[in-house]
Amino acid sequence: MSERAKGILCILCAAFFFSLMNLFVRQAGDIPTLQKAFFRNAVAILFALYILRRNQIPLGCERRQLPVLIGRALSGTLGIFFNFYAIDHLAISDASMLNKLSPFFAILFSWFLLKEKAKPYQLCCVAAALLGTLFILRPGGENLLSFPALVGLLGGAFAGLAYTLVRMASGQGVPGPFIVFFFSLFSCLCSLPYCILHFTPMSPAQTSFLLLAGLAAAGGQFSITAAYSHAPASELSVYDYSQIFFAGLLGYLFLGELPDLLSYIGYGIIISSSVAMFLLRRRES
Repeated sequence: MSERAKGILCILCAAFFFSLMNLFVRQAGDIPTLQKAFFRNAVAILFALYILRRNQIPLGCERRQLPVLIGRALSGTLGIFFNFYAIDHLAISDASMLNKLSPFFAILFSWFLLKEKAKPYQLCCVAAALLGTLFILRPGGENLLSFPALVGLLGGAFAGLAYTLVRMASGQGVPGPFIVFFFSLFSCLCSLPYCILHFTPMSPAQTSFLLLAGLAAAGGQFSITAAYSHAPASELSVYDYSQIFFAGLLGYLFLGELPDLLSYIGYGIIISSSVAMFLLRRRES
């Protein structure tokens, strides 16, 4: 198997694991979003600590690196909170698609924060993707704009900001596993006060689903890291949208969800924009 084929296989595995995470979060039932996020990130902390220890990476950073790490952790935490809220209130395929707008937002944030000039075709693809979101922002068709869909859109925006700040932190020499550890710990600390003051008792099944969500998220992180070690992001990013297929399939099989026509139109526009940007970038390089 070629390195590119290995990368594609790993990115497909990552998409499946993240779809499983969304399903398990939904299956956990009527539990506050912050409590779900706490359990998801607690599992991630354990995995990050294991990787740091195995690779003998110091558990610390320089003072100059701290502002970027805090910014990445804050934006990533808000992204998870908003994404989990959207998962609880939308079809998981809609929530997944809104979260997958993060690469387009990353282009915009990189333009402002990293001074990376966006090329005309990239701006056109971003505009088309944002147009596609207008069809998903009313997933049930009852309202012109639904609040959960707007929250899901904000989740994708904060995820894009987090990815941009990850690049800044990596450029300053911060190891990837420490970035994950810092973010997971920060997110747990942010949700801990709410969990202490407003803890909702969970059944064994609910606890199991949240732990499974954390394990699935860790599997997704490992898979996506392995994918980009085999092939560059420019060759793999388009395959990450297979998560929408997995999310739709799992939502239909386990939750009986079937997106409406407007959502399908939005999916088509956003995925087409991503494919177009992928092909144009590959042709350019």
